[in-house]
Amino acid sequence: MTTRTLRTLAGVVAIGALALTSCGGARSGGGDDGGDSTGGGGSETFTLKFSHVTTDATPKGKAAIWFEEELEKRTDGRIDVEVFSNSSLYGDKDEMQAIQQNSVQMLAPASAKFTTVAPALQVLDLPFLFDTPEDIPSVAAPDTEVGKAIFANDDLASKNMKVLGLWDSGMKQIHSNNLTQKPADMEGKKYRIQPSDVLKSQIEAWGGSAEAIAFAEVYPALQQGVIDGGENTYSNIESQKMHTVQSNIAESNHGYIGYILVVNTEFFDSLPEDLQQILVETAEEASTYNRDNAVAVNQESKEAIEAEGSTEINVWTDEERQAFKDVVVPEIYEQYRDVIGDEIIDELLANQE
Repeated sequence: MTTRTLRTLAGVVAIGALALTSCGGARSGGGDDGGDSTGGGGSETFTLKFSHVTTDATPKGKAAIWFEEELEKRTDGRIDVEVFSNSSLYGDKDEMQAIQQNSVQMLAPASAKFTTVAPALQVLDLPFLFDTPEDIPSVAAPDTEVGKAIFANDDLASKNMKVLGLWDSGMKQIHSNNLTQKPADMEGKKYRIQPSDVLKSQIEAWGGSAEAIAFAEVYPALQQGVIDGGENTYSNIESQKMHTVQSNIAESNHGYIGYILVVNTEFFDSLPEDLQQILVETAEEASTYNRDNAVAVNQESKEAIEAEGSTEINVWTDEERQAFKDVVVPEIYEQYRDVIGDEIIDELLANQE
């Protein structure tokens, strides 16, 4: 089912979705016995609602569309995927409750959104975790300590979530209305962050103050002067038009936004085995598709911002980047050792040497 058609219904659906938790992922056909679980010939069909907060033009938005099209094709329509983008069904404030209740079957929230349900995932919020996007697959591979915190997370499993992949938004930049070249440039200014204690500590270490604001509310908060700036990827800055109310972007690559692709376990377990396998395989390939496209999408967004001409992009020198890094590494890593875990922090600090 196309996202264009779904958006016209999203406002109505969102009003009652959380209350109708017993509906879950819709299913039809096959009687009351759960459908054919022995092969590809089952007649039962399932509806998978996939909600996310970014636009279709972002790395996550593009990967969600690819996943929708591929899963429907590979299952011969036995799984009908409904993608709700740009917070049109659920947003930052209610999506975590929705997936735990099976009101929506799939999400891809930024790791920071899991702070209250799986604190160890704040590992992905640590500053200077990666130097370039090319570092991500090796540092966050499933067999590393970081990867285990993502793909074998008991806290997520206990909250009815099964992890299917790690999607990239990309490397974060600092946007504001002033030139940001040293930590002192952030003093006395308020920056929007995702809801993560790690990110709050990072901004405060550089002299700023931090406020967690839902993604869909960032533009008006910038426009109205509620906040002075924030940190985000080029694709998110450009697609939400944040740059139109910000005069400066510091290309800092100081952090990473990664999306944890999760499916509700009640819905997953209700699927016949053949559909479970196809879903897992398609999600894995969607992760590869996402990573292959994320760098290009962010570059296109950067070029679009430059072409518009209202925002100056300042690329940090190695010395400027190191000055920011020296303030937070290893201090922030050690500060959250008890939350994230000794093994993870030890591995990451060893990689920093």
